[in-house]
Formats: sequence, C-alpha cells, structure tokens
Amino acid sequence: MEKVLETIVTKSRIELADKKLHIPVSNLEQMINSAPKTRGFKAALQRDGVQIIAELKSASPSKGVIREHLDIEHVAPELENAGAAALSVLTEENFFLGSLKNLQIARESVSIPLLRKDFIYDEYQILEARVYGADAILLIAAMLSVAEFRRLYSFAGSLGLDVLCEAHTAEELAMLLDNGAEIVGVNARNLSTFNTSLELAGKLIGQIPPGKVAVSESAIKNAEDVKQLQALGAKAFLIGETLMRSEHPGEMLCKLLSK
Repeated sequence: MEKVLETIVTKSRIELADKKLHIPVSNLEQMINSAPKTRGFKAALQRDGVQIIAELKSASPSKGVIREHLDIEHVAPELENAGAAALSVLTEENFFLGSLKNLQIARESVSIPLLRKDFIYDEYQILEARVYGADAILLIAAMLSVAEFRRLYSFAGSLGLDVLCEAHTAEELAMLLDNGAEIVGVNARNLSTFNTSLELAGKLIGQIPPGKVAVSESAIKNAEDVKQLQALGAKAFLIGETLMRSEHPGEMLCKLLSK
C-alpha cells in the first residue's frame, strides 16, 4: 500500500485535465448562480453532544469493496433519521468507487449538510462540489503546500463552503492551525500506507485548541471509541466503514451514539 495517496492524485490529475476540456470552468460558474444555499456544515458540528458525520462509501484502497450495493436514496435518509449531523459522500471514482452523482442524489435525499470527500487540489473540484450540492469540502494537509492550502481554503469560503481540514501528523496539524483552519480533522489513517492508529489520533486531537471544531476520522468501531476520543477533545466523528459494513447503517449509528 505504499504511496497510495500519490497514486490516487496522479490518476486524478490526468482525468481532471480531460474533464476541463469537456466542461469548462465558465460552465460550472454559471451553474453555481442557480445553486441552492449551503446548509451550514460547521454549525451542524457545533451543536451540543456527539455529532457524527456518516460516510457513504462503497470501497477503499485498503479494504476493497465495503458495501457492494450502496443505495444512496435509501441509506442517506436512514442515517439522517438515526441522528447523523452530516453526511460525507465519497466522489473519488477509481479507488473508492464514488461519484459526483452520488453527491447529487444525497443532496436530493436529505436535509442535513454534505461533505464532498475527495482528494482536492484544484479550484475546479471546489466548483464541482458547490454545483453538485456539497456544503463543505475536504482539504488534506499531506497533499498540499501551505500556499495551495491557503488558496483553496479561501476559494471554498468565497463559494460559501465550509472546509474540513485534515491532518495525520503534528507537523500537518500545526500547518492547518497556523493558516486559519476552523474545522480540524485528525485522520487516524496514514494516507500513504493506510495503516491506522487511534492512539496517535487521540494525542493530536488533544492539541487542537478549544475554539476549533475537532473531528476524529477513521478507525472508529464502537461507542467506546467515540467516548474515549470525546474525552480527549473530539467534538465530531467521521465514520464510514463501520456504518457501511452494517446491514442496517442507521441501527449501527444509533449504537455509536449510545441511543
């Protein structure tokens, strides 16, 4: 699994260049004029209690197919009704079997905020996110320079999108905090090797200032994991595989929320 992140982004850049030829930036900009208002991703995570961002995904590079038939129209409302604060929708096609169409379907199926979960490095992708119904995007410190992060963060804000800023190391976390990140996610998964460590994630979450929205991402399997990370300062939790492997994701979400 070495260099998985680099492989994903290299393939994405080739495909994005082709996409820009077929759908110019100007087309997306025009479509945004008729896009509905965003729903307030950050505000949803700031409510009292445990807030879970439930992730809709079919597969991952490390685990292969996770949910063979992902019926967004059914699963998204099920998770909303079970108490999800927001949904994370995978749109990366090659390794996670996601799509922008899934994001669009989710937008039409629920009233809670949506995160476009992808490997974002270009303003074009942020325009796509807004057009297809996202309320927030993900920016990953491991794949962006400081200048790139600042540029993309600012551009997302100009479109009314919130930004989940993701770190996996102390250095990445410091970079995000030094450059204005408000929603700060700590991914327990190393995106080059895809190994996970909740212990490392917990240590980094403890370093996020109280004024920020601290989000714990990946490797959360049960309510006890949620409670332990919450005690360390996590305000919200992005959970995908545990929910997607369950026959009834809504019931599993209720267990994670200790309902």
